[in-house]
Amino acid sequence: MGTFIQNEILAMHWLNRLVASLLTMLGINVESRLGGSLQFFIYDVIKITILLCLLIFMISYIQSYFPPERSRKIMGRFHGVFANIMGALLGTVTPFCSCSSIPLFIGFTSAGLPLGVTFSFLISSPMVDLGSLILLMGIFGYRVAIVYVIMGLVIAVIGGTLIERLKLEDEVEDFIKNARAVEVKGVTLTKKDRFDYAFEQMTSTFKKVFPYILLGVGIGAIIHNWIPEDIIETILGNKNPFGVVLATIVGVPMYADIFGSIPVAEALLSKGAFLVLS
Repeated sequence: MGTFIQNEILAMHWLNRLVASLLTMLGINVESRLGGSLQFFIYDVIKITILLCLLIFMISYIQSYFPPERSRKIMGRFHGVFANIMGALLGTVTPFCSCSSIPLFIGFTSAGLPLGVTFSFLISSPMVDLGSLILLMGIFGYRVAIVYVIMGLVIAVIGGTLIERLKLEDEVEDFIKNARAVEVKGVTLTKKDRFDYAFEQMTSTFKKVFPYILLGVGIGAIIHNWIPEDIIETILGNKNPFGVVLATIVGVPMYADIFGSIPVAEALLSKGAFLVLS
């Protein structure tokens, strides 16, 4: 049962077989480089689009229960490392990129929350979210996905704790420190309101990340069918002591969106690059 969920529901292997059959019917040889690249591209774009829309909708619906003011109050109840843990956990149900998280980070900081706690939130938010967890499970399996999420949360907690210990509050810009937190009276949302909010978030987020998906899947298709496996193994394989460093450097410009970088990681892994999650 677990294998069926992993392969047919999350990874959508049935979709890959369907795409291969349709391309074959059109006279395209999926065993060729060009045909294989086309199959990889169509399959991954459709798969990620379906998963992305479903996940954004569900997560946004959950997120509607955690407006910024409520999140601030929740984090304000905890102290020490527990506050960092809570900040990191709340980061998993917030926006999908650091660009969206920074305004929340500024609001939390101006409201008087400890700088380390807000940084745990800021680090966790774009790195670890429920959407990436499900998508990683569909491609790399649940073990890798769970380890990735745990490591992301650990990094967020350690990073926030370190910043707290370094006493960097004086480095915060004055316009943030002097900003006043505005108490907004909570508005009770109906189920329809939450549905509309989730649908709006799904459509707006999809429009933003879809170009990255096309770019990431396109790069993945090229890697998957055109770059020899021995070259990838030499550069990013286990035998290269600098493989982790190289994978990290390559991943920096791709940090804009995890949904665009996962297809590239999938293609690299299929070529023997076991350090792609760096």
